Order: sequence, then C-alpha cells, then structure tokens
Amino acid sequence: MTDVTGLRVGHATRTGDGWLTGTTVVLAPVGGAVAAVDVRGGGPGTKETDALDPRTVVRKIDAVVLTGGSAYGLDAASGVMAWLEERERGVRVGPDPAHVVPVVPAACLFDLGRGGDFRARPDAGTGRAAVEAAAAGVPEARVAQGCVGAGTGAVAGRLKGGVGTASTVLDSGITVGALVVVNAAGSVLDPETGVLYGELLQGRVEYPQERVHEAACRRLDEAAAGNGPAPLNTTLAVVATDADLSKAQAQKLAGTAHDGIARAVRPVHLLHDGDTVFALATGTHPLDTHPLALNGILAAGADVVMRAIVRAVRAAESVHGPGGVWPSYGELYGKG
Repeated sequence: MTDVTGLRVGHATRTGDGWLTGTTVVLAPVGGAVAAVDVRGGGPGTKETDALDPRTVVRKIDAVVLTGGSAYGLDAASGVMAWLEERERGVRVGPDPAHVVPVVPAACLFDLGRGGDFRARPDAGTGRAAVEAAAAGVPEARVAQGCVGAGTGAVAGRLKGGVGTASTVLDSGITVGALVVVNAAGSVLDPETGVLYGELLQGRVEYPQERVHEAACRRLDEAAAGNGPAPLNTTLAVVATDADLSKAQAQKLAGTAHDGIARAVRPVHLLHDGDTVFALATGTHPLDTHPLALNGILAAGADVVMRAIVRAVRAAESVHGPGGVWPSYGELYGKG
C-alpha cells in the first residue's frame, strides 16, 4: 500500500486479558486524496460512506479507518477525526484555518469476544494510536502484515485471518496498491487440495501432500467444533493509486476491486459479511486520456486485492485462546 507515494499505514493492536482486536488507519498525504467506496456485503458496519458518493460535495478525505469491534469499534474514527482537527486537516467550513470538519470514512469487522471478553473493543483512543503510528512511520516503509491492527482478531473461514498488502506498477508508471483485512465467512482454502484460492490464479502452484492436507482438515474440524457456531464476519479493503482519478472513476475502482475478493474467497458477499472496499487516488500521476487507460488500473486493483488476501492468510499466526482456536495456514501447511 505504501508503494503509492504519500500514503502511510498505522496499526493499533490489543491482545491479552480478553483482548484480540485492533484498528488500522490509512493516512493520506496533506491535502487529502480523492476517495470512493463500494459496499457489497449484507451486514456492513460503516461511517461517513455516504460522503464518498460522487454526487456529494466532499471531494477529498485525509484518512480511512478499518477496525475490529463491530459497530462499537467505529468509535475509533472519532480519535482519528480529533487528531486531524488538531492539525487543521479536513473540509474547510469557515474563514479560520482551524474551522475544519475532517471526513473520516470507516468500516468495521466482527471480532467481538474472540479474545474472551465481548466488551474488549477499539475506541477513540485506539484510533488515535493507529493514526499516530501512521504519521510517525517512514514514508514507503513496509506495512506490517498478519495479526496486527484490524486483522488482530480476524478469521478467514475456519483459518486465522489478518492484514495483507500488495502493489504493482503498470507500464504507464502508475502504481496501484491494496491493503486487505481478511475476516471472511467464506473459505480462502480449496477443500480438495488445501491450496489457497488466490494462489490458483498466480501461476504454478505447489500442492500440499495428501497426508498433510488430510491432517489439516482434521485439525480444522476439531477447532471448529470447539469454537461453536460460526461468527459474523466481513472483509475490508483499501485499494489506492497515484493516478489522477475523479470520484466517479475511484468508485469504479472500488467496485472492480471486489473481483479480487471473489477470486480469493468463496463464497463471498454473503448476508453475514459486510464486505467493503474503499478507493483512494492521490492524483500525482496524470491519467492517459485514452478511453482504455483506466481499464489497466481497474484490472490491477482486483489483482492486488487478491494477492493481498493471500499474503494476509500466509502471514497470520494461530490463535489458541479463551475466545476460540483458529489455526493459521502456516501451522497447517507450512509457510511456503
């Protein structure tokens, strides 16, 4: 994600003593980024997404919040909003530079009780910690992946989920990146072979040995039986580019990026998912005026989302705690 120049990512992670949750903030450069959103899940939890409609007055935003804690966790956006106001960043609403209203779109995933305490969830303080971590980070630094930030308590089907990121540079020089928090009701794993769905479309795949796959299936069955009914879920993503896009073009990018989720998670966009994709465009790279120029960005958005999901699952670590047991792909099949 931070390969898109100007963007920074910060995580706030809480574990232990009943906690297994966190918040992730994608911070735009000063001056903001054009933003849009596409919500496809049947059970979304969001804040300020209406402001991203191309028909509304808000053109740029300064930060996007992805958070655990279900709807309770959306309070994390308040901490980010306060941090931005202190720096006079937001929509100007008066003659004084301090008269701003930061628009901070946010989306949450369900991880309540996964650490053992149903009331342990992100708040405004968690959001502030995440945005401060983003601001303090080195530009273009590698983003921490796995069980961090909003991915701390994430689950991918019966596997442990988490945060993943990926990017690509097009022939035009335009960069497209994605950050995904994988917390899907559907599976990321082919039940017949043990291969991650998202890797099947990335070229040659090394299939796990049959005995390894059979042992992994038994382990997943045991863990699922002990965890009880399947919980609510949601996969969240931010896809970003340095191209100069309009809000309408950014909204199209958010929509096609959902294809990347559909390639890596099956089934997807269910009633108990809140699948939401945000799109950010920093506008530092001119978009070719050729009618087909945007298509390359749209296709790349789906590809990097798919790759980010694979990285999230591979980077995740197993959880064996009071709230449940979720084996990681690495524990079952090896890091690869």
